Amino acid sequence: MIFQGRNKEYLLLEKISSDNTSILQNDVEGSLSLLWITSNGTTITIDGIDYHFLKNQIVCLTDFNTLIIKSISTVSVVRFNRSFYCILHNDSEVGCKGLLFFGASSIPLFTIPDTELEKFEVLWRMFELEMDSHDELQIEMLQMMLKRLLILSTRIHKEQNEISYFEKGSIDLIREFNYLVELHFRSKHFVAQYADMLNKSPKTLSNSFSKAYKKSPLQFIQDRLILESRRLLSYTERPVKEISFELGFEDIQSFSRFFKTKEGISPTEFRINYRLGRIDNPTGNPD
Repeated sequence: MIFQGRNKEYLLLEKISSDNTSILQNDVEGSLSLLWITSNGTTITIDGIDYHFLKNQIVCLTDFNTLIIKSISTVSVVRFNRSFYCILHNDSEVGCKGLLFFGASSIPLFTIPDTELEKFEVLWRMFELEMDSHDELQIEMLQMMLKRLLILSTRIHKEQNEISYFEKGSIDLIREFNYLVELHFRSKHFVAQYADMLNKSPKTLSNSFSKAYKKSPLQFIQDRLILESRRLLSYTERPVKEISFELGFEDIQSFSRFFKTKEGISPTEFRINYRLGRIDNPTGNPD
């Protein structure tokens, strides 16, 4: 089911199985997606990494992510564009920027607890009913339900990543840092550069991260660079030299040293091994 408004608003609500997986790979410019895995047996390669999903996990993706379907059972998808609902302009309403979307380092992934499952199931049924309505209030109703979905998801994501217990100021600082890394990781590789944009000292930023994560701010930046490196090496034919400059490295040698330190092999070796199916991708299952 698809809603399309007069001002290019777009909302997709669809149950995906092995018969209609092409929907997942349709490009919608500027779109954000929540994939709710509704049964076991789904494996999707996202940006070169295999994720083996469990029932009632939700993964949050942007239009920058590259998907390859390995196997699929059943997945419920909500996809919307910025015209339908802008999470950046409405961040004060849902607070998902830098957590569910535009976060650095890894794909946002969480599991719906049994105690919350009924809320998601009821919300999905309400979504379906409203998609069949065609009055002047339809878009407001759909936006309201999307907002509720984002709020529920953000709440669970915070709890499962153990950041809901920290002061709001620290959480907001981390979210804003994640968002800035997503915008600038190609050109800014150092914590001090982001600290300047946030009007904070690097030490303040590091202290906030040490309370919430096992990774430092620098590791977040470097992990985002590696994620993009893997994607470009896996899915494009661009020369390694061109990728080096695109990711903000002064020369191919600097990029190669960085990549080999993180991945254990050179960019060229990674590309060859990926095409031969020799890359040992980590699982998407949480520990």
